[in-house]
Formats: sequence, structure tokens, C-alpha cells
Amino acid sequence: MRRAHDLERAVGMAWYASDVAGTGGHLRERPADFRVTERERFEAQPLDADPGDYPWLVLRVTLTATDTNDFARALSNAAGISRERVAWAGTKDKHAITTQLFTVRDLDPEAVADVDGADIELVGRAGRGLAFGDLLGNEFEVVVRDPERPTQADVVAEALGEAFGGRLAVPNFFGQQRFGSYRPVTHEVGFAILRGDWEAAAMAYLGNPSQHEPDGSRQARVFVQETRDWAAALDRFPRRLRYERTMLHELQDSGGEEPADFRAALETFPENVMQLFVNAAQSAIFNRILSRRLEEGLPFHEPVAGDVVCFADRDAPDSFPIPDTDRSQRVTAERVDVVRKHCARGRAFVTAPLVGTETEFGAGEPGEIERAVMADLGVEPTDFDLPDAFHSTGTRRSILVSAEPTISQDPLTLSFSLPKGSYATVLLREFLKTSPLDL
Repeated sequence: MRRAHDLERAVGMAWYASDVAGTGGHLRERPADFRVTERERFEAQPLDADPGDYPWLVLRVTLTATDTNDFARALSNAAGISRERVAWAGTKDKHAITTQLFTVRDLDPEAVADVDGADIELVGRAGRGLAFGDLLGNEFEVVVRDPERPTQADVVAEALGEAFGGRLAVPNFFGQQRFGSYRPVTHEVGFAILRGDWEAAAMAYLGNPSQHEPDGSRQARVFVQETRDWAAALDRFPRRLRYERTMLHELQDSGGEEPADFRAALETFPENVMQLFVNAAQSAIFNRILSRRLEEGLPFHEPVAGDVVCFADRDAPDSFPIPDTDRSQRVTAERVDVVRKHCARGRAFVTAPLVGTETEFGAGEPGEIERAVMADLGVEPTDFDLPDAFHSTGTRRSILVSAEPTISQDPLTLSFSLPKGSYATVLLREFLKTSPLDL
């Protein structure tokens, strides 16, 4: 197997699935090089529908080099409403041009103001707001700049097909951006929370300087890590690091000495960001399980005895099958052949756990791998019995994601669709085989 980049190995992605060389190059030279469009799964009523029955305004927004959370904040500030009244189905890449739906509760269409970096279309009204996952997936069009071996893209595609039973697919890792592209620390925050060490969790976010971040940010992190002088640190942290500065204000006000002070600092984050810390720890565990499965030579496209599979979502179109994690089954030795046929037809998916309080591990060799990874990390399912937004019951996730990229040259461009929750960079890393900082 071909060894992954050290930054990827730090978040559990230890290997590439294909041994052949990649194209090289880099992504996101400009926002137009990385285009993302949601495949929607949300019904809207006409814009003139009764606001009493349909209090949520539905917007289709195209963002250019704008973070999803930042847009929600800017939209709510411009309208003079709480940020909690804005909802969306999935967070998109900032360094891109992205198109997705947003819903806003109790807002008149006339009150939708212009926001820099956003093209806003009024779509209609809805009886509820969007929830995380209210989409089928995303369509991507990605340009690779300065590839050393552009024609190698076809060779990689062939190798990936051979690796997974004739289906072009890759292990369904969580991509680098799940953990922080330049400073991968969110999983470290999450693991500290799982240990009940609120101080270590807060300092993992505030400190932990990275050689890949700007000098000013790095020096500020070194200072706060060494001094715990919250007031002086505020003078050093750049204003663009809003989350860190809000934490520092809280620590300055509370004294920043007791575990409760550090927990309160972490709880200054929006609820969806607080959830991301524990989610990132779950993701790092999942990545390690997949890497261990690669090492042990277990298949990804079909089950072995002891695996847990999820069946396809009945409401998804046949042309775009996605797993329904509420419909799962452990595969016994007697049913392996039957379930293999379901997997080959896109009706079932081999899974691994996103560990939480209700996780049941697989049996046989898959279960041994899952338990060994947990033991290596010193984590138990009961550790996820946490307060409020940090709590997680867990779920399961497909270990393989299929794609049918269209590859064109001059410039090298890959166009493809992925189901919700899967990362374009996880497919693209196989094609480029370069530093994750170039993705």
C-alpha cells in the first residue's frame, strides 16, 4: 500500500487505496476552480403561501469564497434577527463557489438584505427549517492546477476500479477539513472532552500552534499556551480569530482557573460547532478503523462475516443510492453471499461505527478491528455520555463511497457527484496524491 501524507496519518488516513502515482498539482487557485452544488431533498411551497402555516423562508444561495457560518451570521445581522433562526443542510467549502439552500424562520421576503459574496434567490416557504442532512448529496466540478502528470488521472481511475470489484470508489474517510486543514485540532479538542478534561480541550483550541498558519496567529497561540494571560492574549490574537477571542473574553471574565471556566469558554461556540468537536473525535476513530481494515486486507465493497451493513434509503432515487443508517443488519456467515449480492447492486453498504453511547460493535474480524482501535485510543462508548451539545449516541457510516468522475484535460477537470457526508477531497487525494494542504 502507498503511505499517506503525515498530516493525513495524524487524523487516521494512513494509506491510499491505489498504489499508482497521482497527477500532482493543487486545487482552489481561485474560487471558480472548486464548484459545489447541492442535490436537494427539501420541498418548498410557493413564496405567497400562508406564513402562518409556512413560517420558514427558503433561499437558494450561491456563495463565493464565503464560509457557510459566516454567511448565516451576516444574513441574520443584516436582518436584525438571531443567527439561530437560520438553518442549512450541510456546511460547504469556503474556498469555492457553492450553491445550497438556507431556511430562515419568521422573516419577510422584503427583509432579505444583500450580503457580500452571496447571490440570494427567494425560493418559497416551508413548514419547517432545514436540518443537517436534508439533502441527497453534492455535485462537484474541480479544476486541478499545475498537474505534473495530468494523464495519470485515467490510470488512477482504473486502479481504483480494480481495487473495489470493478466499481470506481474510495474508502469513505473523513477529509482533512473535518479536523482543520491547516491546523488539525478539532479531534484533539473532542478527545479531551471525552476524557472530561475541559482545560485541555480549551487549550487544544486556543494553543496548539501550527507551522502552517500565519506568524501572528502562531505567536499568539504560543503566548497563551505559555502564560495563560487571557487579557494580554486578547491583544495578540488577530481579530479574524473570532472564536478564540470570544473564548478569551470568557476566560478573562471568569478567571480561567477552574474546569467550569474552561467548559464555559468552549460553550461560547455556536451549538453546531460545539457538536463538531465530538464529531471530529468520532471521525478520527472511524478513519483509523478504515485504515486498519486496509492493513488487514478486508474488502470494502462487500461484507465479511461479522460486518454490519446498512440498506439503501427507500426514498432516494435508484440512480443515487444512499445508506439508511436506521436499517442495519449484522452479517452472519450464512448470509454473507446474499448480502454481497445486495452490496453489488447498490442495495446495501458495509459500515463502520461513528462511536457513541449506543454503539454495538461488529463481530468477527471487523469487530476485533473496531475494538482494537478504541483500545489504542483509550476510548469507550460510555465516554460519549456528555452534557448537552457534546453528547452523542453514535451512528454508522458506509466505509466505501462510489463515484463516476468525468475527467477532461486542458485544464485537468474532474466532475462527479457524492452522497451527503462524503468529502470531495477524499476522492481527489487519490487522484493527486499530494499534500492535503494542496487540496
